[in-house]
Amino acid sequence: MCLAVPGKVLESTDIGSNRIAKVQFGGVTRNVYMDLLPEAGVGDYVLVHVGFAISKIDEEEAQRTYALLEELGAAIDSEAAADSEAAAPDSKLPPETAR
Repeated sequence: MCLAVPGKVLESTDIGSNRIAKVQFGGVTRNVYMDLLPEAGVGDYVLVHVGFAISKIDEEEAQRTYALLEELGAAIDSEAAADSEAAAPDSKLPPETAR
């Protein structure tokens, strides 16, 4: 499965023949290649896949995507917790009998 994550362009610079931008994803900032989106600028939201901005989106779409990713993360976290409880029944036994 491929996933593109929305981020906000904070600044942009040219390095050699590449255009690189600092893009903020929630609380994390990463350098992203902007060569595929010459029209995107500071303040714009872009979808980033494997370090490349591949599409420009509006802020509303970015916020909806962030909310869905949070929901997905919460669902995965609760499923993982349930799986770990089911997979480790010995953890509730006294130490001398747990093996």
